[in-house]
Amino acid sequence: MLTSTPALRTAPLGRARAKRVLTRGHGLFAAVLAVAAALRVLVMLAYGTAQLYWYDSFTYLDTAVHLKPGGGFHPAGYSFFLRLLWPFHSVELVAGVQHAMGLGIAVMVYALLRRHRLPAWGATLATLPVLFDPAFVRLEHAVLSDTQLIFFVVAALTVVMWRAKPSVRAAAVAGVLLALAGLTRTAAVPLLGLVLLYLVVRRAGVRQVAALALAGVLPLAAYAGWYQAHHGRFALSGSDGVALWARTMTFADCSVVRPPADEAKLCPNGTVVDAASEYVWAPGASLNLLPGDRFSHNDLARSFALRAIAAQPLDYLREVAHDASLAFAVTPVRHPARVSPALSFPVGSWPLPSFPLIETVRGEYDPAIRGMSSVEPYASFLGFYSYPGLLHGPLFGMALLIGGIGAIGRRRAALLPWAAAVYLFLGPIAALDFDHRYMLPAVPVACAAAALGMRDLRVRGLRIRGRGIRDLAVTGLRRLRRAAV
Repeated sequence: MLTSTPALRTAPLGRARAKRVLTRGHGLFAAVLAVAAALRVLVMLAYGTAQLYWYDSFTYLDTAVHLKPGGGFHPAGYSFFLRLLWPFHSVELVAGVQHAMGLGIAVMVYALLRRHRLPAWGATLATLPVLFDPAFVRLEHAVLSDTQLIFFVVAALTVVMWRAKPSVRAAAVAGVLLALAGLTRTAAVPLLGLVLLYLVVRRAGVRQVAALALAGVLPLAAYAGWYQAHHGRFALSGSDGVALWARTMTFADCSVVRPPADEAKLCPNGTVVDAASEYVWAPGASLNLLPGDRFSHNDLARSFALRAIAAQPLDYLREVAHDASLAFAVTPVRHPARVSPALSFPVGSWPLPSFPLIETVRGEYDPAIRGMSSVEPYASFLGFYSYPGLLHGPLFGMALLIGGIGAIGRRRAALLPWAAAVYLFLGPIAALDFDHRYMLPAVPVACAAAALGMRDLRVRGLRIRGRGIRDLAVTGLRRLRRAAV
């Protein structure tokens, strides 16, 4: 009886101590998160409805009502999310949930960094871009898939990196999250292979690798089977070839490529636009002069594009490098010219585009869909909010650089998030074009990699300094001995 009493008394103390450890030192981040939440509430009050400027928004909403695999650029993953909110018939609710996702992304980045023993100020600093860059806040307020994609990617990396060696269950959860990211935007699918390679390199275990692979591949395969039932092709979308063809239109020279007769119809025909992605929609582009829908020529376009890249690899790399450099400009460059970098909150009114699909979506998903207009006095406060360009492009470049340096060596914590950030940044450019929207998914991951890289570089520097002091002391002792002798 006496021997059991101490154990009974110390158990509650142990739980209390664990609770204090988990909650201690988070005051700074809690304050920053509260300010970021207030900013999002202000955005909801200032605009009243979600941003619906893009045709993509209405295709997502239409697919949510009539569930089917999209035949163009977009898989149906984001539409599944919209389907869950359909009973409420409110795009404002969609925006509100996405604002909560944005805050959740910052919470996951902060929690992961604290888990890796970063100080509260360092972990908080890494979350500032996703919390306060208007590009993220405005994206959360739009009916677009980007916020959901970032949420799933960050969640998957958080689960994988929470422990030095993830459990089988954690690996399976990460696989599902990566599959959901791939079903949200097909450009995220290769991340599954990247994380698998990471687990193999880290020798996480055969069961973990198998769990991640199965949990990730099965949902993608099921969706591809559903896509095949509707479109006759086992795939996630029908646009990869069209996108890559558009990428090659900025450099392809058919006198060098020498395509066969059927592909020669896709050669550049003199049509000039201001960005590679614009060739997909340009009425005069060679692809759009062919009979039928542009995506019906996806296989032919892919064959031409691969042939062009193989014939002109240096020209292809030059175009990718040029477009990638646009991300680091101090003053953000409009690219394409019709797209304005979102580093502030606009004041005014913006009518809906004149798409026939709008009336259908308004009747089926949300009858209150309307053009967005700013609401006073809230919009005036947002009108004064400006995010310095220096904290957008150059900061992103610095984060990639620091994360890359920190990832060098064996088992560096920054390796996985840095590799994921590089892929999320360069993948869309290599497959289609640079767009300020498309680079945003890489930003929070790059910031996490930079924070981990800075920590590892500091620890490495302290170790080197410690060795130097130790060696100096040993050398001094040896000299003293020799002098005494």
